[in-house]
Amino acid sequence: MGYIYLYYGEGAGKTTNALGLALRSVGHKHRVIIIQFLKYWKNTGEYKIIQMLKPYYEIYQFGRPGWFKAENKKQRVYRFGKKKFVVKSLKDLDKKLAKEGLEFAKKIVKKKKPHLLILDEINLALHWKLLDVNEVIKFLDSLPSKTDVVLTGRYVPKLLMKRADFINEIIDVKHPKKIPATKGIQY
Repeated sequence: MGYIYLYYGEGAGKTTNALGLALRSVGHKHRVIIIQFLKYWKNTGEYKIIQMLKPYYEIYQFGRPGWFKAENKKQRVYRFGKKKFVVKSLKDLDKKLAKEGLEFAKKIVKKKKPHLLILDEINLALHWKLLDVNEVIKFLDSLPSKTDVVLTGRYVPKLLMKRADFINEIIDVKHPKKIPATKGIQY
């Protein structure tokens, strides 16, 4: 198996870092497969570029509409540019979708043997107990030797930190009070 790169933390840019590696890989005509957990929105640059980067770039989403929180508190509405998001509590469907995403990753890696596999927001899925960390580590240990892996998400289990080869913590040092939603930058 290749190296495991871990991007986590409270700051913005975890997915963006992973996508930078994806672009670099595609530039060398290496196959990249991205599995996004807890994400569904197809109006993002990383999703819209699929046709332009074929046959080297694939992206799959396993999430339902909305933003999520682990607690069952009152729902809140946030704005991201012109789009509104209702923050919802996690449901059994989220666990089902996360498991489907991991099973899909197992199958597609065997079939296509990518140079780079990005498991976007898998750390958050693990933090929220939508997936089992031991099952994820077992999957990572079974990957082909030429496959490097990037794991992203705000929080990360200690077992995954131990297993990773490279760890980068993304820290929120400063941001505007009203966080922008600039097309091509934030999405």
